[in-house]
Amino acid sequence: MSSLCPNNSTTSKNTRLSWQWWLGSAGQSIVSNSLYIISAGSTDFGLSYYINPFLFKTQTADQFSDRLVGIFNNTVTQLYGMGARRIGVFSLPPFGCVPLAIAVFGRSSSNCVPRLNNDSERFNMKLSAAVKSLSNRHQDLKIVVLDIYKPLYNLATSPEAQGFSEARRACCGTGTVEMTVLLCNTKSVGTCSNATTYVFWDSVHPSEAANEVIVDSLNKDINRLVI
Repeated sequence: MSSLCPNNSTTSKNTRLSWQWWLGSAGQSIVSNSLYIISAGSTDFGLSYYINPFLFKTQTADQFSDRLVGIFNNTVTQLYGMGARRIGVFSLPPFGCVPLAIAVFGRSSSNCVPRLNNDSERFNMKLSAAVKSLSNRHQDLKIVVLDIYKPLYNLATSPEAQGFSEARRACCGTGTVEMTVLLCNTKSVGTCSNATTYVFWDSVHPSEAANEVIVDSLNKDINRLVI
């Protein structure tokens, strides 16, 4: 997620006028009535901040969060300037509960890693505040946070309550570090025979069954955007 658009009303207005001219009325109608979904921060933290010493040794997780939320603000401002009026943004997941995080940062514990979950929670608070500010600034903008933290945390800490049997190991391979289609597929050594009972498919991604639970929990907020 990135944006080069300065966060000011003049630039936003000029961007919108240029965009409307380029699209024409029919195209602008599509832009204005479309639903935009943004994923903000998951890859930045999971595949950048936590593994890049240049980042985690030079700035705190809070400082990194501030940078990401600033980019998010600019991105939404740019989308709004182009005519977008319905925007949903995913929260961060409970990073400390994914199998890879427990394997790498858990210090031989099988429990979620509190430090990583705290990072997610603080980021999500900043994100919610930014969304509220954007909503107040643009009265015709429908924008909501799609909270995936709570449903995935509940699945990871109380899997049996929702019909799952395994949340500490993923279905794929050893269930601790494997990810991507190259290491995780139906022919991978050790891959479970029934992924529907596992919260995680690979070491970072929820299984299809878990994703269904998560998506069902978002129905109310999605309806706020489309109704």
